[in-house]
Amino acid sequence: MNSLQSSTPTKLMLQSSTFLLCCVVLIQLFAAQIYAQRSKSPWQTLSGDAPLVIARGGFSGLFPDSSLAAYQFAMQASVADVVLWCDVQLTKDRVGICFPDLNLANASNIQDVYSNSQNSYPVNGLTIKGWFPIDFSLTELQNVSLIRGILSRSERFDGNGFAISTIQDVTTQLLPKGFWLNVQHDAFYEQQNLSMSSFLLSISRTVSIDFISSPEVNFFRKIAGRFGRNGPSFVFQFLRKEDFEPTTNQTYGSILSNLTFVKTFASGILVPKSYILPLDDKQQYLLTHTSLVQDAHKAGLQVYVSGFANDVDIAYNYSWDPLSEYLSFVDNGDFSVDGVLSDFPITASATVDCFSHIGRNAAKQVDFLVISKNGASGDYPGCTDLAYENAIKDGADVIDCSVQMSSDGIPFCLSSINLGDSTTVTQTFFSNRSTTVPEISSVAGIYTFSLTWPEIQSLTPAISNPFRVYGISRNPKERNSGKLISLSQFLDLAKNYTSLSGVLISVENAAYLREKQGLDVVQAVLDTLTETGYNNGTTTTKVMIQSTNSSVLVDFKKQSKYETVYKIEETIGDIRDSAIEDIKKFANAVVINKDSVFPNSESFLTEQTDVVERLKKSQLTVYVELFRNEFVSQPYDFFADATVEINTYISGAGVNGTITEFPFTAARYKRNRCLGRNQIPPYMLPVQPGGLLRAVSPLSLPPAQAPSPDFIDADVTEPPLPPVIAKAPTSTPGTPSTIAEAPNGQTRLKLSLLLSVFFLSLLLL
Repeated sequence: MNSLQSSTPTKLMLQSSTFLLCCVVLIQLFAAQIYAQRSKSPWQTLSGDAPLVIARGGFSGLFPDSSLAAYQFAMQASVADVVLWCDVQLTKDRVGICFPDLNLANASNIQDVYSNSQNSYPVNGLTIKGWFPIDFSLTELQNVSLIRGILSRSERFDGNGFAISTIQDVTTQLLPKGFWLNVQHDAFYEQQNLSMSSFLLSISRTVSIDFISSPEVNFFRKIAGRFGRNGPSFVFQFLRKEDFEPTTNQTYGSILSNLTFVKTFASGILVPKSYILPLDDKQQYLLTHTSLVQDAHKAGLQVYVSGFANDVDIAYNYSWDPLSEYLSFVDNGDFSVDGVLSDFPITASATVDCFSHIGRNAAKQVDFLVISKNGASGDYPGCTDLAYENAIKDGADVIDCSVQMSSDGIPFCLSSINLGDSTTVTQTFFSNRSTTVPEISSVAGIYTFSLTWPEIQSLTPAISNPFRVYGISRNPKERNSGKLISLSQFLDLAKNYTSLSGVLISVENAAYLREKQGLDVVQAVLDTLTETGYNNGTTTTKVMIQSTNSSVLVDFKKQSKYETVYKIEETIGDIRDSAIEDIKKFANAVVINKDSVFPNSESFLTEQTDVVERLKKSQLTVYVELFRNEFVSQPYDFFADATVEINTYISGAGVNGTITEFPFTAARYKRNRCLGRNQIPPYMLPVQPGGLLRAVSPLSLPPAQAPSPDFIDADVTEPPLPPVIAKAPTSTPGTPSTIAEAPNGQTRLKLSLLLSVFFLSLLLL
C-alpha cells in the first residue's frame, strides 16, 4: 500500500480535533448515548426499516463538501446510523480521495495553488477543461484547500484550510457507522489507465464499505462477484432521463423501464427526486407521484433518492419547508423510499425520527402560541379569507387582523395602510389617489383612507414576495386569490372555529387617523367587537389588542378588559427595569423581533440577549416575530431549516409564541415526538448562538456589529391619543364631500361607486 495513502497528515489531525471542539459547542451534545432509537412505527421501505440518512460529502450544505469538518458535523448532528457519502476520485499515484467533482477547481482553491496546471480531457464524449486529480499526486494535493462548491453558500469557511481527505482519513479518523463510495467516472479513469475497480477491491481489505454506487453498467460488471457474500451493496445511479448510459448506449429513462435488468447487478437504485415526484414544466408544482418506488420494491430493489438540499428551490407545494419535502418521500401513506441523499442531514434525521408517522391530532409535546401574520400569508395574499381559513386549517392558535380604516369609517383587515403594498391598486384607475403623507411615509402611496370600503372590496389582493430580489417567489398560482374582509367578517370567521384560542387585532396610526382623517380606529374596533359578541360572553375566543403605541393600549385599557400586547419595533440589546414597569401598566404581553433575542452579524448568530428572560421574569408574556420558511430569511446557524429556527427560539430562548407567515410549520413542531423523550437527540437540540462563528477561521470572521441600544422608559412613554377632529370637506374622489342628493333620492356617491366597480370589472377582464 502507498505510504502516503496509509499516513495521517498532521495538518488533518489538528484540523479534525479543533473542529470537533467547535461542533460540540455548536450543537449541545449531552453525551454519546443521547441518540434516540429509531421510530418503531411501520415503514413502507423494502426492508421495513426506517429510511437511511445519507450525508452527501458530510454536512456539505454548510461546510466545504467532503472535508473532515463536514463529515464530523454530519455524524454529530444526525441519526446515529447516518451514512457518509464519498465521491471517489483517483490521484496520479492511485490514491483514492473524497472530492465531489472530477474538476478540482469546482470545490477547491487549486487554481490559486497550481495556476498553470490546467488540462483538457474527454469525459463522456465532451472535452472538459480544468484541474483533474489524475494530474496531481496526493502530496501535491496537500497544498490545496477545500472551499464551497455552490456560490450561494457562505464563503466564511473557505479560509479554514480544510484539506482534501483520503478515504482512509475519513474512515480511520471518524469511524462512520455507514460508508458509501460513489464512482461517477469509472470509464474516464479506465481511459487514463487507472482502475477504479482494482482500487476499491484493494482498499476494501482495510476499509469497511457499505455501499458502492455508479451510473455506469460496465463498472458493476467488472466488480461483480469480487467482493464476496458480505461485501457492499451495489446501487445503480440514474442520471437525467435523457442522458445516455455509456455501456448500453440507452438513455436512463429507457433503463428505468427494465428494472429486472438492473436487479441482475445491483440491489438498489439511486434516482433524482423528479423520478418519483415530478414537477410540471411551466411552474414549480408537483404532479402525481410515479409508481417507481412500488415497482422497484416489487423487483426487489431498494430506492434511494438524491437532490435534497435546504437552500435550493423546491416545489411550491412545500411552502419552502424542506421537512415537508422529506416527508412526501418517506411518509406519504403510499410508499417510503429506502434512503435520502442530503446536503443537510440534520433535517433528514429530524424528519425520519421526529416527524414521521404523526397525525395532526397527535399529542402536543410543547406548549406555545402559533400566531399568524396576516393569516397564512406565505401561501396566500395576506388578510384575505383564504389566508385566514388556511391559517386555521394549518393549526394556528391565534389569527391576526391588522386593522385599517376606509374613508367611510369601515374597519377592515390589511397588512399595510398603503394599499399598494398588498393589492393591485396601482394597476387600476384608483392610481390617481396616490399621495404623500409625511406622518406615515416619505414615499407616496394610495392609502386606505382615500377609498371607501366598497371601492376597497373591488380591489384584487396580491401575495407578499419579500425575497423577490433573490429570485424567490411565493405560490404564484394563488398570488391574487381570495378577497379582503372587514373586521366584522374576520371576527365572525374566528368564532366558528373551536380550534382557535384567540384573535390578535393590531392597531396602528391611530393618532394620525384621528387628527387628520377624522377616523377613530380605537372606537371602531371596540364597537365591532361588541357587535360581534366578543364582550358579552357569547364566545370563548380570547381577544388580544396589539400596538406599537402605548397611548393606543392605554386607551383600550380604559375602555375594555381585553388583553393588550405591546410591540417593540426596534431591535434592542437589553431592556431597562423602568421600561418594563411602564409596560406592565398597560400591557399583558410584549412582541419583539428575532434579532432582539439572537443578534447576528452577516447571518451568523453572535449571542443571546437576556431580553426574553427579563420580560418573562416580570410576568410579561413574550411573542417573537417574524418567522418565515424561506431559507434566505434565516441565519446560517439554523441550517436553512425553519424547524431548527423555531426549535431554538422555543426550546432555547423560551419564548411564549411565534408570529409566523407559515403557521403550518410552527404548528407541526408542537407534535414533534422527539421533544417528549427523556434525552433529546442532537438534531432536536437548540443551536448555541456564536457556536458556528467559532468554527470560522479568525481571518474570515464577519465584522463585529455595534451593540443594539437598550430600551428605556422614555421609549415607552407617549402623550395621550388626540381627540377625533372632523375632517374638512374635500373634493378628493371617493371622500364624503362628493356626496350630494340625486333627483331620485339616491346619493351621487352610490351611483359613482356602482359605475366605478363596473368600469373596474371591465378593466380586469
